[in-house]
Amino acid sequence: MSDGSNIEWTDATWNPVLGCTKVSPGCKHCYAETFSERFRGVPDHPFERGFDLRLVPHALDRPRSWRRGRLVFVNSMSDLFHEDVPLEYIQRVFRVMEQCPQHRFQVLTKRADRLAEVAGELPWPKNIWMGVSVETAEYRSRIHALRRVPAAVRFLSLEPLLGPLGNLPLKHIHWVIVGGESGRRPRVMNAEWVRSIQRQCARAEVPFFFKQWGGRNKKAAGRELDGREWSELPGASGAAVGDVVAVG
Repeated sequence: MSDGSNIEWTDATWNPVLGCTKVSPGCKHCYAETFSERFRGVPDHPFERGFDLRLVPHALDRPRSWRRGRLVFVNSMSDLFHEDVPLEYIQRVFRVMEQCPQHRFQVLTKRADRLAEVAGELPWPKNIWMGVSVETAEYRSRIHALRRVPAAVRFLSLEPLLGPLGNLPLKHIHWVIVGGESGRRPRVMNAEWVRSIQRQCARAEVPFFFKQWGGRNKKAAGRELDGREWSELPGASGAAVGDVVAVG
Protein backbone atom coordinates (compact mmCIF):
# COMPACT_ATOMS: atom_id res chain seq x y z
CA MET A 1 0.00 0.00 0.00
CA SER A 2 1.18 3.53 -0.55
CA ASP A 3 0.36 7.04 0.57
CA GLY A 4 0.88 8.36 -2.94
CA SER A 5 0.27 6.68 -6.26
CA ASN A 6 1.34 6.77 -9.90
CA ILE A 7 -2.24 5.91 -10.89
CA GLU A 8 -3.62 9.07 -12.43
CA TRP A 9 -7.09 8.96 -10.87
CA THR A 10 -6.22 8.32 -7.22
CA ASP A 11 -4.03 9.68 -4.41
CA ALA A 12 -3.13 6.54 -2.47
CA THR A 13 -3.54 2.76 -2.53
CA TRP A 14 -4.64 0.41 0.26
CA ASN A 15 -4.32 -3.35 0.00
CA PRO A 16 -6.02 -5.33 2.78
CA VAL A 17 -5.93 -8.24 0.29
CA LEU A 18 -3.04 -9.28 -1.96
CA GLY A 19 -3.01 -11.60 -4.96
CA CYS A 20 -5.71 -12.68 -7.38
CA THR A 21 -6.61 -15.07 -10.21
CA LYS A 22 -7.55 -14.34 -13.83
CA VAL A 23 -11.21 -14.14 -14.82
CA SER A 24 -11.32 -12.46 -18.26
CA PRO A 25 -9.12 -11.16 -21.13
CA GLY A 26 -8.33 -7.91 -19.32
CA CYS A 27 -6.32 -9.96 -16.81
CA LYS A 28 -3.95 -11.43 -19.41
CA HIS A 29 -1.10 -8.97 -18.80
CA CYS A 30 -1.97 -8.04 -15.21
CA TYR A 31 0.51 -5.44 -13.93
CA ALA A 32 -0.09 -6.52 -10.32
CA GLU A 33 0.77 -10.13 -11.09
CA THR A 34 3.88 -9.18 -13.04
CA PHE A 35 5.11 -6.98 -10.19
CA SER A 36 4.28 -9.48 -7.43
CA GLU A 37 5.89 -12.49 -9.06
CA ARG A 38 9.24 -10.67 -9.25
CA PHE A 39 9.52 -11.11 -5.48
CA ARG A 40 8.24 -14.66 -5.06
CA GLY A 41 10.49 -16.49 -2.65
CA VAL A 42 12.18 -13.37 -1.27
CA PRO A 43 12.11 -13.89 2.51
CA ASP A 44 9.98 -11.41 4.49
CA HIS A 45 9.03 -9.43 1.36
CA PRO A 46 5.32 -8.44 1.15
CA PHE A 47 5.17 -10.50 -2.07
CA GLU A 48 7.19 -13.47 -0.82
CA ARG A 49 4.22 -15.60 -1.93
CA GLY A 50 4.04 -13.90 -5.31
CA PHE A 51 0.50 -13.31 -6.54
CA ASP A 52 -1.12 -16.02 -4.43
CA LEU A 53 -4.31 -14.69 -2.85
CA ARG A 54 -4.06 -13.87 0.85
CA LEU A 55 -5.72 -11.62 3.39
CA VAL A 56 -3.64 -8.89 5.02
CA PRO A 57 -5.46 -8.09 8.29
CA HIS A 58 -2.53 -6.08 9.68
CA ALA A 59 -3.20 -3.54 6.88
CA LEU A 60 -6.82 -2.94 7.84
CA ASP A 61 -6.17 0.08 10.04
CA ARG A 62 -3.83 1.89 7.64
CA PRO A 63 -6.41 4.47 6.39
CA ARG A 64 -7.04 5.56 9.98
CA SER A 65 -3.47 6.88 10.15
CA TRP A 66 -4.02 9.23 7.20
CA ARG A 67 -5.55 12.34 8.72
CA ARG A 68 -5.73 14.40 5.53
CA GLY A 69 -8.52 13.23 3.22
CA ARG A 70 -7.44 11.28 0.15
CA LEU A 71 -8.82 9.42 -2.83
CA VAL A 72 -7.89 5.84 -1.90
CA PHE A 73 -7.85 3.00 -4.44
CA VAL A 74 -8.78 -0.17 -2.53
CA ASN A 75 -6.92 -3.34 -3.51
CA SER A 76 -4.84 -2.12 -6.41
CA MET A 77 -3.07 -5.49 -6.10
CA SER A 78 -6.12 -7.73 -5.77
CA ASP A 79 -9.93 -7.92 -6.05
CA LEU A 80 -11.90 -7.49 -2.83
CA PHE A 81 -14.80 -9.52 -4.23
CA HIS A 82 -12.70 -12.54 -5.19
CA GLU A 83 -14.61 -15.72 -4.42
CA ASP A 84 -11.99 -16.78 -1.86
CA VAL A 85 -12.27 -13.59 0.21
CA PRO A 86 -14.77 -14.35 3.01
CA LEU A 87 -17.79 -12.08 3.31
CA GLU A 88 -16.88 -11.40 6.94
CA TYR A 89 -13.53 -9.98 5.81
CA ILE A 90 -15.15 -7.83 3.11
CA GLN A 91 -17.45 -6.47 5.83
CA ARG A 92 -14.41 -5.61 7.97
CA VAL A 93 -12.89 -3.66 5.06
CA PHE A 94 -16.16 -1.80 4.52
CA ARG A 95 -16.42 -0.94 8.21
CA VAL A 96 -12.99 0.68 8.08
CA MET A 97 -14.09 2.75 5.06
CA GLU A 98 -17.29 3.72 6.85
CA GLN A 99 -15.28 4.86 9.87
CA CYS A 100 -12.91 7.00 7.78
CA PRO A 101 -15.25 9.65 6.26
CA GLN A 102 -12.27 11.94 5.56
CA HIS A 103 -11.34 9.69 2.62
CA ARG A 104 -13.12 8.70 -0.57
CA PHE A 105 -12.54 5.02 -1.28
CA GLN A 106 -12.49 3.72 -4.85
CA VAL A 107 -13.32 0.00 -4.94
CA LEU A 108 -12.97 -1.76 -8.29
CA THR A 109 -13.90 -5.33 -9.19
CA LYS A 110 -14.27 -7.69 -12.13
CA ARG A 111 -16.42 -9.97 -9.95
CA ALA A 112 -19.59 -7.95 -10.43
CA ASP A 113 -21.95 -10.84 -9.80
CA ARG A 114 -20.55 -11.47 -6.35
CA LEU A 115 -20.59 -7.75 -5.65
CA ALA A 116 -24.31 -7.59 -6.44
CA GLU A 117 -24.95 -10.76 -4.43
CA VAL A 118 -23.42 -9.44 -1.18
CA ALA A 119 -24.14 -5.70 -1.57
CA GLY A 120 -27.14 -5.88 0.76
CA GLU A 121 -24.90 -7.10 3.58
CA LEU A 122 -22.50 -4.17 3.34
CA PRO A 123 -22.71 -0.53 4.52
CA TRP A 124 -22.76 2.06 1.74
CA PRO A 125 -21.76 5.47 3.11
CA LYS A 126 -21.30 8.24 0.56
CA ASN A 127 -17.51 8.06 0.69
CA ILE A 128 -17.41 4.61 -0.94
CA TRP A 129 -17.23 4.71 -4.73
CA MET A 130 -17.94 1.34 -6.33
CA GLY A 131 -16.76 0.43 -9.82
CA VAL A 132 -16.49 -2.47 -12.24
CA SER A 133 -13.93 -3.18 -14.97
CA VAL A 134 -15.18 -3.81 -18.50
CA GLU A 135 -12.68 -4.53 -21.27
CA THR A 136 -14.88 -5.81 -24.12
CA ALA A 137 -18.56 -5.84 -25.00
CA GLU A 138 -18.75 -9.45 -23.79
CA TYR A 139 -18.49 -8.18 -20.21
CA ARG A 140 -21.04 -5.35 -20.34
CA SER A 141 -23.21 -7.41 -17.96
CA ARG A 142 -20.90 -6.21 -15.18
CA ILE A 143 -22.40 -2.74 -15.63
CA HIS A 144 -25.92 -4.05 -15.07
CA ALA A 145 -24.76 -5.81 -11.90
CA LEU A 146 -23.18 -2.58 -10.67
CA ARG A 147 -26.43 -0.69 -11.24
CA ARG A 148 -28.06 -2.93 -8.59
CA VAL A 149 -25.59 -1.76 -5.95
CA PRO A 150 -26.65 1.13 -3.65
CA ALA A 151 -23.38 3.04 -3.89
CA ALA A 152 -23.55 6.83 -4.01
CA VAL A 153 -20.96 6.86 -6.80
CA ARG A 154 -20.87 4.04 -9.35
CA PHE A 155 -18.06 4.07 -11.88
CA LEU A 156 -16.69 2.14 -14.84
CA SER A 157 -13.04 1.36 -15.51
CA LEU A 158 -12.86 0.57 -19.22
CA GLU A 159 -9.22 -0.51 -19.05
CA PRO A 160 -7.51 -2.10 -20.75
CA LEU A 161 -10.01 -1.26 -23.47
CA LEU A 162 -9.71 -4.17 -25.92
CA GLY A 163 -12.62 -3.55 -28.29
CA PRO A 164 -15.61 -1.33 -29.08
CA LEU A 165 -18.25 -1.33 -26.37
CA GLY A 166 -21.22 -0.04 -28.34
CA ASN A 167 -23.93 1.90 -26.54
CA LEU A 168 -23.16 1.94 -22.85
CA PRO A 169 -25.93 1.89 -20.21
CA LEU A 170 -24.81 5.07 -18.42
CA LYS A 171 -27.96 5.84 -16.47
CA HIS A 172 -27.09 5.75 -12.74
CA ILE A 173 -23.37 5.67 -13.62
CA HIS A 174 -21.43 8.63 -12.23
CA TRP A 175 -17.91 8.31 -13.64
CA VAL A 176 -16.12 6.60 -16.53
CA ILE A 177 -12.36 5.90 -16.81
CA VAL A 178 -10.81 4.73 -20.09
CA GLY A 179 -7.29 3.50 -20.72
CA GLY A 180 -5.17 1.46 -23.08
CA GLU A 181 -2.93 -1.43 -22.10
CA SER A 182 0.74 -0.83 -21.30
CA GLY A 183 3.68 -3.14 -20.78
CA ARG A 184 5.91 -5.28 -22.96
CA ARG A 185 3.16 -6.83 -25.11
CA PRO A 186 0.31 -4.31 -25.08
CA ARG A 187 -2.80 -4.93 -27.13
CA VAL A 188 -3.76 -2.01 -29.35
CA MET A 189 -6.60 0.36 -28.45
CA ASN A 190 -8.42 2.06 -31.33
CA ALA A 191 -8.94 5.82 -30.92
CA GLU A 192 -12.49 5.56 -32.27
CA TRP A 193 -13.43 3.26 -29.39
CA VAL A 194 -12.31 5.97 -26.98
CA ARG A 195 -14.03 8.80 -28.87
CA SER A 196 -17.31 6.89 -28.90
CA ILE A 197 -17.19 6.51 -25.11
CA GLN A 198 -16.28 10.16 -24.58
CA ARG A 199 -19.19 11.31 -26.76
CA GLN A 200 -21.61 9.06 -24.88
CA CYS A 201 -20.37 10.44 -21.55
CA ALA A 202 -20.81 14.00 -22.79
CA ARG A 203 -24.40 13.31 -23.87
CA ALA A 204 -25.20 11.62 -20.56
CA GLU A 205 -23.34 14.28 -18.54
CA VAL A 206 -21.13 11.62 -16.96
CA PRO A 207 -17.58 12.72 -15.97
CA PHE A 208 -14.95 11.20 -18.28
CA PHE A 209 -11.35 10.44 -17.33
CA PHE A 210 -8.90 9.37 -20.03
CA LYS A 211 -6.04 7.65 -18.21
CA GLN A 212 -3.62 6.71 -21.00
CA TRP A 213 -3.08 5.46 -24.53
CA GLY A 214 -0.77 2.81 -23.12
CA GLY A 215 1.73 0.99 -25.30
CA ARG A 216 5.30 -0.04 -24.55
CA ASN A 217 6.14 3.55 -23.57
CA LYS A 218 2.97 4.91 -22.01
CA LYS A 219 4.61 8.15 -20.90
CA ALA A 220 5.62 8.97 -24.45
CA ALA A 221 2.13 8.12 -25.73
CA GLY A 222 0.63 10.48 -23.16
CA ARG A 223 -3.00 10.87 -22.23
CA GLU A 224 -4.31 13.52 -24.59
CA LEU A 225 -7.42 12.80 -26.62
CA ASP A 226 -8.03 15.17 -29.54
CA GLY A 227 -5.74 17.84 -28.16
CA ARG A 228 -6.70 17.85 -24.50
CA GLU A 229 -6.44 15.83 -21.31
CA TRP A 230 -9.67 14.58 -19.79
CA SER A 231 -9.47 14.42 -15.98
CA GLU A 232 -13.07 14.81 -14.88
CA LEU A 233 -14.19 13.50 -11.48
CA PRO A 234 -17.63 12.85 -9.97
CA GLY A 235 -19.15 16.05 -8.60
CA ALA A 236 -17.52 19.45 -8.30
CA SER A 237 -15.73 18.33 -5.13
CA GLY A 238 -15.77 14.61 -5.67
CA ALA A 239 -18.94 14.25 -3.62
CA ALA A 240 -21.68 11.83 -4.53
CA VAL A 241 -23.70 13.02 -7.48
CA GLY A 242 -26.31 10.35 -7.95
CA ASP A 243 -29.16 8.67 -6.16
CA VAL A 244 -28.24 6.05 -3.59
CA VAL A 245 -31.10 3.71 -4.38
CA ALA A 246 -30.20 0.43 -6.05
CA VAL A 247 -31.62 0.14 -9.55
CA GLY A 248 -32.43 -2.88 -11.67
